[in-house]
Amino acid sequence: MSRILLPFLLVPLLLGGCGQVITRVEPSPTPTPTLEVVILATTKPTATPAPYTPAPTSTPTITPTPIIYQIQRGDSLLQIASQFGVSVQGLQDANGITDPRTLQIGQELVIPREVEVGSGTPTATATPLPFTVHNVSFSHTPLGGLWCFGEILNETGLDLEQAGVWIDLLDEKGEVLASAQEYVQIDLIASGARAPFALRFTNPPRSFASYSARPWVGVRGYVGNYYRDLAVGELVGVGERYAAYRVSGVIANFGPEDTIGVTLTVTLYDALGRVIGTRRGVPEHNVIPRGGQTSFSLELTPSGGPVDTFRVEVLGRRLLPSTAPDSVATPAS
Repeated sequence: MSRILLPFLLVPLLLGGCGQVITRVEPSPTPTPTLEVVILATTKPTATPAPYTPAPTSTPTITPTPIIYQIQRGDSLLQIASQFGVSVQGLQDANGITDPRTLQIGQELVIPREVEVGSGTPTATATPLPFTVHNVSFSHTPLGGLWCFGEILNETGLDLEQAGVWIDLLDEKGEVLASAQEYVQIDLIASGARAPFALRFTNPPRSFASYSARPWVGVRGYVGNYYRDLAVGELVGVGERYAAYRVSGVIANFGPEDTIGVTLTVTLYDALGRVIGTRRGVPEHNVIPRGGQTSFSLELTPSGGPVDTFRVEVLGRRLLPSTAPDSVATPAS
C-alpha cells in the first residue's frame, strides 16, 4: 500500500518546487525596465546645469579682493589716484575723507574699483582727455630756477579731473633741453572753464629758444561730493606794480546744503593776458552753512610785468550725513 502511494506523494512536491522556481524567475525581468527608466530620466535633462553657470562667474565681482595702499611720505591724493587710475573724489568717498590735510603717513587707503564707484567714475587712460594750454609765461628765480605759469582750457565737453600739463624747453633745432610736469591747481574743472598751473624747473638750461605745452594727464571728472554752489563777491585787488599783490573778497553759499573743505584759487594776469602768478588757499572759514558766507584774503607775488587783472575760483565739498559738524576742520586763520 505504501509503495502505491509513494509516486502520488512525490508529484505535489515536485509541482510545488516548480512553482517556487517560477516565482523566483518572474521578478528579475520586471525591475530591469524601471532601472533603465530611472537612469535615462536622470541623464536626459543635460541642459539643467545651464541656469547655474552665471553663479560662479558673478562670485568674484561680489567679493573682490580689495586693494590697500599705505600712505608714504610725500604722497598726495592726486598722486595716489593717478597711480591707480581712479578719481580723487572716488578715492575720498571710498575712505570717508573730508579733509585731505588730515591724512597721516602709514594710513591705509582702500583703492576703489570701477564697479564700486559707479558709472560716473573716470577711468585712467594712456592718452589724457584733450584740453588746451594757454597764456604761458616764464620767470627766472634768484636761485637759478625757472617758473612756468599758465592755464588750461577744458574743451572736452565733460567735467575734467586730475588734469596736468607737460612743458618742454626746446633749443633752436627743436630738441628738448628740459621737461617738467605739474597738476593744475583746481581739482574739478567744469566744461569750458579754466584752471591755472605753476610749474618749476629746478635745473633749467641757461637759455632756450622755444617751448611746447601739451596735456600730460586728465580724466573724466567724478562730481561725487564736490560742492559747486558757491559764489565770490566784493573782490578787491591791492598791491604795487611788481611787488606783493593781495586779493580779498567774500564767498557765499547759495546752494541747498552746507559745505565743507572750501578752497579758493587766485590767478594773476598781465596786460597781455598771460598768467604771472597763481595760488591756492582757504578762506577764513572753510565750513559754510547754506545761505552763509565767509571772507578771504590771499597774498601772491607776481612774476613778470604788473598785475592787470585777476580771477578767483572756489570749490567746496558736501557734508556727508555721517560727518558731525564738530568733526570737520576748524576755521583757518
